[in-house]
Amino acid sequence: PGIKDPDKAIQVIGKTAMLEFKNDKGETVLTGTDLKDAREQTDQQGQNLVELEFSPEGGEKFADLTTKNVGRNIAILLDGEVLTNPRVNEPIMGGKAVITGNKTLEEAHNLAILLRSGSLPVKVNIIETRTVGPSLGQDSKDKSVYAFAIGLGAVVLFMILFYRLPGLIADIALMAYVIILLFSLKMLDATLTLPGVAGIILSIGMAVDANVLIFEHFKEEFRTGKTMRLAMDSGFERAFTTIFDSNITTIIASAVLFCFGTGSIKGFAITLGLGVVLSMFTAITLTQFMCKNLIAAQLFKNPAIYGYGISNVGKEKEEVTKLG
Repeated sequence: PGIKDPDKAIQVIGKTAMLEFKNDKGETVLTGTDLKDAREQTDQQGQNLVELEFSPEGGEKFADLTTKNVGRNIAILLDGEVLTNPRVNEPIMGGKAVITGNKTLEEAHNLAILLRSGSLPVKVNIIETRTVGPSLGQDSKDKSVYAFAIGLGAVVLFMILFYRLPGLIADIALMAYVIILLFSLKMLDATLTLPGVAGIILSIGMAVDANVLIFEHFKEEFRTGKTMRLAMDSGFERAFTTIFDSNITTIIASAVLFCFGTGSIKGFAITLGLGVVLSMFTAITLTQFMCKNLIAAQLFKNPAIYGYGISNVGKEKEEVTKLG
């Protein structure tokens, strides 16, 4: 990222660096396979250098090399070219060393990249080069926001049309869920990637799914002749087990994706898993709290306003009485 010249990128990553440490006799004692890491740094004097860290076995070889060559020079070669030929003043223990002589920090950075690739057993062949500009990323972001708005709007409309007042309550809880989720991601300092946005959109559907189960059970209980308060309590109680079991399986799947997935997959797993946990809170706690208070206040006494089909309950009871 940040490299505007494709040829420069190819030059940096398109070759495999062969790193060698040779004694004064020209014998190769260490190679790139003994190198664990290489990082560019700037010391207190402002000198740009590359810090080397060897593997445990490589650290022992390097310590033995410097011990046997005190007062002599050790040549460090990259692809057969001498990078530096420092003099060993004392044995170097601990498995770490530095390469000095880099004019700029960028030069040290490129050298560190080449050194880290020095143990690659294969040669890199460039098959295709492609430059992705910032406009493509902006377009993808705009489309994801557009999809988020359409998905959220469709869910809100569906809940109001099919469940009326409870649907409106579910929509309020859904808005609270989205705000809490975004706030949680902000507190976690999480980067919202496109897969992450997809996880949020998917979790919105799952958040509403819990409310659908609750309201359907509520209507079933109300049709049996229970009062609204008892029907609502029974609806939440019957739906809880199903909601809990389905969400636990999703959380397990999210945990597996997070543990074994790569960067973008991890982002999807985080937003999906966190969204499922928060959706359970809003559906079980917030929605239940609003529904119970609304029924207790007796602001809406007509059963029809609590869901499609409930208005026929009284008529059904009368017909059963006449038949009896």
